[in-house]
Amino acid sequence: MEKYKIFIYIIVTLTCSFALSGINFNNFFKKNKVIEAKTFIIVMALALSYLATNFIVDFLEVSKIL
Repeated sequence: MEKYKIFIYIIVTLTCSFALSGINFNNFFKKNKVIEAKTFIIVMALALSYLATNFIVDFLEVSKIL
């Protein structure tokens, strides 16, 4: 399962970054703080992809037990 975890992580990271690009974060940051906003989006995409990947891998492992 470890072999496939990196592929799942890459796919989920791309999906999370695509999903986060649809949200308008301009209202959450001060004006002219573009770098901070983009950094926040990258960190959020990585955090969400980490959680989603671990959920998918754990779900696949549990489904093998059942």
